[in-house]
Amino acid sequence: MLSSHMRSLRTVGRRLFNTDASQFPAAKQRFIPTSGNYPKGFYAGGSACGIKKNGKPDLAVLLSDRPAVASAVFTTNQFCAAPVQFDRQLINGAREAGAPVVRAVVTNSGCANAVTGKQGLVDAKLMSEAGDRFVSRFSGSAVGGSSSLVMSTGVIGQSLPVEKISTGLDGLEVGEGHDMWMRAAVAHMTTDTFPKLLSRRYQGGFSMAGITKGAGMIHPNMATLLGTICTDANVSQEMLDRALKYAVARSFNAISVDGDMSTNDTIAVLANGASGAVIGEEGFVEFRDALTEFMAELAALVVRDGEGATKFITVEVRGARSFDDAKRVASTIATSSLVKTAFYGQDANWGRILCAVGYAGVELDTGAVDMSIWPGDGGWPLVLVEKGEPRLPLDEVRAKEILVLEDVKVVVDLGVGQEMARMYTCDLSHDYVSINADYRS
Repeated sequence: MLSSHMRSLRTVGRRLFNTDASQFPAAKQRFIPTSGNYPKGFYAGGSACGIKKNGKPDLAVLLSDRPAVASAVFTTNQFCAAPVQFDRQLINGAREAGAPVVRAVVTNSGCANAVTGKQGLVDAKLMSEAGDRFVSRFSGSAVGGSSSLVMSTGVIGQSLPVEKISTGLDGLEVGEGHDMWMRAAVAHMTTDTFPKLLSRRYQGGFSMAGITKGAGMIHPNMATLLGTICTDANVSQEMLDRALKYAVARSFNAISVDGDMSTNDTIAVLANGASGAVIGEEGFVEFRDALTEFMAELAALVVRDGEGATKFITVEVRGARSFDDAKRVASTIATSSLVKTAFYGQDANWGRILCAVGYAGVELDTGAVDMSIWPGDGGWPLVLVEKGEPRLPLDEVRAKEILVLEDVKVVVDLGVGQEMARMYTCDLSHDYVSINADYRS
C-alpha cells in the first residue's frame, strides 16, 4: 500500500514532456517500445532541470520502494568520473555491510562531472544526497545513510550544476507505468537519436526493465556507457555480482562504435525482490542467462544508434579454443576502421576482415578458417573464404545485395575448437566526424 506521501509525490511537479515515438527518426521508431512489463516495486520519471542549454530533458530517477541489492561494472579509464568513484564506494560499502541499501539511481545528462577534481566528488555526493531526500519524500520517512547511486553523462571538464538537479528533483514525478519509464529514458539522451528502453517478464516469476544511453565513445573494456537494469527477483549480492560479470562480457562489453572508452561508463543492476521469486543455486543459470540475453538486446540498441551509423553489424566468431580467443578475434574485427569503412561503402573487401583475424593475437590454423557474410533479411549467405582459401570469383552481385541491407552478420569459423563469441558494431561514416567535430556547441 502506498503512503499518502508516495501518492502525492506522483501528482505534484508537472515538468513533463512529449515521449511520443513520432518525434524520433522514422528509421529508429521500430526500436522504441509502446508498452512494457515492468518490475514490481520500481518507479521511474524524468524532467528538464536546465542542465542542457536547449532545455531538453536532462534528469531521470529510477527508484525502488524498498532497499535493493545492487551490483555494477565501471569504466577502467584512469580518469574515471566522480560519479563512478562515488558509486563504487557506495556499492562496496553495501557488500561489506552484507545488506541491501540502494533505493534510487539519479541520472543527469548534459554534464559528465568528469575530470572535475575534488569539487566533482563533492558534487557527486551532493547529488546523491538530493536523491536521498527524494526517496525520503517518496517513502514518508528519512533514509539512513547514502542510498542513491548517481550517473552523469555529457560534456567532460565542466562543473556539475548540483543546485539545478536538487531543484529539479523537488518537482520530478515518478510512476510505475510505461510513459514514466519512457520519460526517464528520454532524459538519459545526449547525442542519442532515440530513447533506449527494454522490459521483459520471465517464466521464473520475475521481470526486468532497463534503460541505457550511448551513441559515441562506445568501446569495450568495462561496460562502455550508462545503463541501469532493474529486476524484482530476489537474488543475493554474490549471485548478482556473478551474473553481472558473466552477462556484461557477452553484452555491453561486446559492443563497439568508435573505439573510445568514456570516463563515466557504468552499468548497474538493482534487484529488490518485490516479485517474491527467489533465485537460488538451482535457478541461477536460468537467471544469469536471462540477464545476459536482456543486456545483449539492450546493448544492441546502442550500436543501432551509433553516431552517424548506417549499418548494424554482428561479428560472430566460432570454432575457437576458448571464449577469450573468440572474443579477441571478434573484437579485433569489430574495431577495425578499415572494416567499418568498407561496410559503410558497401564494399565486399573481405581481405580487411581476414587481415584483422590474422593480427588479433590468437594462434590460428590458417588452413582451417572459414568466413562468410550473412544478410539480415534471412536470405542465403555468401561464402568468402573456405579452409583458408578464397572462394573465387567473388559473387559481386550477391555481395551488394547483402551489404546494402542495414543488418549484416560476419561469421568467421576458426576451425580449431568449440567456443564462440559475438561482437556488435556499426559502420564508420562521414556523419560520425560531423557529429563529433562540434560536440560542445
